[in-house]
Amino acid sequence: MTVPSPLTSDKSAIRDRLRAQRREYAASLAPKTRAALEQQLADALEPLLFKASIVAAYFPMKDEISALPALERAAAMGKIVALPAFADRDSRMTFRAGDAIQAGPWGILQPAVAAPTVSPDLLLIPLIAVDRQGNRIGMGKGHYDRALPGLRNAGATLVGVGWDFQVVGESLTPDPWDVPLDGFASPAGYQEFAHA
Repeated sequence: MTVPSPLTSDKSAIRDRLRAQRREYAASLAPKTRAALEQQLADALEPLLFKASIVAAYFPMKDEISALPALERAAAMGKIVALPAFADRDSRMTFRAGDAIQAGPWGILQPAVAAPTVSPDLLLIPLIAVDRQGNRIGMGKGHYDRALPGLRNAGATLVGVGWDFQVVGESLTPDPWDVPLDGFASPAGYQEFAHA
């Protein structure tokens, strides 16, 4: 019998709790309120957008805050904007410039597979939870875990994006492959994390 490690159990429990909270919170928002909050997120990100050349975000799932208004703002500033893309379920995530126009293998809209691949210098990352040291819990599929080391080595700024309550007070013990985020943005503003 395999016994899960306490770390895995803790991450699973936190993931389950925050996913439920995110689902309930998103369901409670009137469409106008949600749109206003997503514009506030774009406002919070604006200083980072000004500094970037290539901004990548994600096409939001139902309960995730949308970073698309921030991408629209970046495009209006003349920045190249990109979204994650997969050629198939076994391929690594890449970032392709352009609009989300076709369903990818995971059922999420993405740019055309023929769109140019880019390396963002600002990456807006969805998450379930993040602590005040920048340790993140994602959806558990590992797509960002595989992408972040290369982007960090290339000098990209890695910013988690979510609803205000997704910053947790408890410390999240990172796995050896985890890359800490540089900051977190929500409708309440942007906070930078200090790394040891």
